[in-house]
Amino acid sequence: MAGGSLAPTRVAKDRADQYEGRVTLYVIVACVVAATGGSLFGYDVGISGGVTSMDGFLKPFFHRVYLKKQHAEENNYCKYNDQTLAAFTSSLYLASMISSVAASPITRKYGRRISIICGGASFLIGAILNASAVNLLMLILGRIMLGIGIGFGNQAVPLYLSEMAPTHVRGALNMLFQLATTLGIFTANMINFGTQKLEPWGWRLSLGLAALPAALMTIGGFLLPETPNSLVEQGQTEKGRKVLERIRGTPNVAAEFQDIVDASVLANSIQDPFRNVLQKRNRPQLVMAIFMPMFQIMTGINSILFYAPVLFQSMGFGGNASLYASALTGAVLAGSTLLSIAAVDRLGRRFLLISGGIQMVICQEQVAVALILGLKFGDDQELSKGYSILVVFMICLFVLAFGWSWGPLGWTVPSEIFPLETRSAGQSITVAVNQFFTFAIAQAFLSMLCAFKFGIFLFFAGWITIMTVFVYFLLPETKGIPIEEMILVWGKHWFWKRFTPEYADDGSVQKYGSTFV
Repeated sequence: MAGGSLAPTRVAKDRADQYEGRVTLYVIVACVVAATGGSLFGYDVGISGGVTSMDGFLKPFFHRVYLKKQHAEENNYCKYNDQTLAAFTSSLYLASMISSVAASPITRKYGRRISIICGGASFLIGAILNASAVNLLMLILGRIMLGIGIGFGNQAVPLYLSEMAPTHVRGALNMLFQLATTLGIFTANMINFGTQKLEPWGWRLSLGLAALPAALMTIGGFLLPETPNSLVEQGQTEKGRKVLERIRGTPNVAAEFQDIVDASVLANSIQDPFRNVLQKRNRPQLVMAIFMPMFQIMTGINSILFYAPVLFQSMGFGGNASLYASALTGAVLAGSTLLSIAAVDRLGRRFLLISGGIQMVICQEQVAVALILGLKFGDDQELSKGYSILVVFMICLFVLAFGWSWGPLGWTVPSEIFPLETRSAGQSITVAVNQFFTFAIAQAFLSMLCAFKFGIFLFFAGWITIMTVFVYFLLPETKGIPIEEMILVWGKHWFWKRFTPEYADDGSVQKYGSTFV
C-alpha cells in the first residue's frame, strides 16, 4: 500500500563497531542450561532406533515386525519395513511440526522462557506415558506429547541462544544446542546398549529416562533470565537494559540496546508476524528458513546411521556391533560439533557449509558407498572385512563433515537472520520444515530403502550437491553481524538486494512508505 506516514524503521544505521561487552560467566551458564533443550531431540533420535529393535518392545506392540525379525534368512534392506512401526517413530515429528507453529505467538508474547518451560513439561509427560504404555494408543499419545515438547523447545531455544550471545561468539554459543543434541544421541545409544540386556522390560527404562533431560529443561526454564530482546519487545525496557548490562558485563551497552529498541518498535507495530514474513522484503529470510532445515535432513544422515550396525556386524563384532557403531558415530558427531564451535566465528558459516558439503560428496563419497554396497552387498550377503572397514571409514568422514557443517548450522543460520518482528514466526517455520521432512523421511525411509537398496545413497548425494551450490551463491556470510543489524546484510548481497531496496549498500536505511513493497 503506497502513501501514508513513514513506518517505523528497524535500525537507523550500522552500529556494530560501537558494541561493547565480553563473554561473561552469567551468559555462558544461561546458554548451557538453555541448550539442554537440544538433548530432548537428540535423546529421542538415539533412543527410538534402539528401542524399536528390542524384542521386548516389538513382541507386544509390533508383533508382525517381531516375527519377520526372527527369520534366519532375511533381506537386509527390508526387515524393518512396516508402516505401523514407521508411524510410531514419525508421529513425534508431525506433532512437533504443528506445535512449533503454535509456539510462535507464545514465544513472542510471553517470552522465550515460557516456551522452554512448556516444552520441557510436555516432554516429561510424554516420557511418563511411553514408559508406562500398555497399548499402542498410549505409545502414540506419548510420542505426540514428546513431539509437542520438541516443537516448543526447538522453536524457543535457538532464539534464546542467538539473542543472549555476544555478536563475536554467537555462532559458538548457538551451536551448544546441536552439541546437546549429539550428546543426547550418544547418551541414548549407550543407555540402549545396557537396557537391551534387561528383557523384556528394558525398553521401558530407555523411554522413561527421557524424563531426566525434560526435568532439567523445565527447571532450568524457571531459573533462566529472559532475553533483553524479548523483554524490550514486551515493553519491559528498563529490565531489558539491566539484563543486557549483566550478560555483557558492562554498563556501556547503549549501541546494542538502541538497536534492540529500534527493532522492538517495528516488532510491536506488526500484528501478524506470519503474514508479515511472507512479504517481499522478508523473502531472503523466508527462503533460508525453508531450505536450510530441508537441506539438513536431505543430507541423508539418517540413512548413513541406519547402516552402521549392519556394517559393524559384517566386520565380526557380533552382539556388540550396535555398541561399536553407536559409540563410534556418536563420538565422531559430538567431536565434529566441538570443531564447529571452535571454528564457526573464525572461519564463518559459509566456509563450514561449503567445505562440509564437498567432503560429504567427494571425500566421503556417497557414490562410492553406493557402488560398494551395490556390487558387494546383496539382499542377504555380507561385505568382506576389508570392504566393511573401507565403508565404515567413509561413514565416519561423512558424519564428521555433517557434524561441523549442516548439523549445527542448519539450526544456527535460520535463528540469527530474522528481524525481531518476525523472528519467532521465522523460527517456527524453520522447525516446522525440519520436522516435516524428518517426518516424511522417517515414514518413507524404510520403504525407500527396501525399494532403492544401495541407490538411496545416490539420491542423497544429489541433494548434497544442490545444497552446496545453494550456499555458495545465495547465502551471505553472517559471522560477526549483530543480530538486530542482520537485515543490512541482504541489501549488500548480489541477488537478495532486489528484495530489500530500502537498504543502501553503505548500510544506511532509506525512507519508505507506510508499508514495504
